[in-house]
Amino acid sequence: MVPFFMQIKCQLGRAYEVANAIADAEIASEIYSTAGEFDLLVKFYVPDGTDIGHFVNEKVQLFPGIQDTRTLITFKAF
Repeated sequence: MVPFFMQIKCQLGRAYEVANAIADAEIASEIYSTAGEFDLLVKFYVPDGTDIGHFVNEKVQLFPGIQDTRTLITFKAF
């Protein structure tokens, strides 16, 4: 499995709605609310060989209330 993270900026007042929708879809490992430019930090695991760009476009960015995303691909956990 390949982990990656996404920072998600939500439309005003919709962060909890977006977080709950992602949780209900059971596609994320962890979901955190954050302060700053982005509202949520979400950790995903996808099978080896999965096109992360397609996963982001087809599974995540379609949730109502998402305004912007930033995808962070990691190299090694210590």
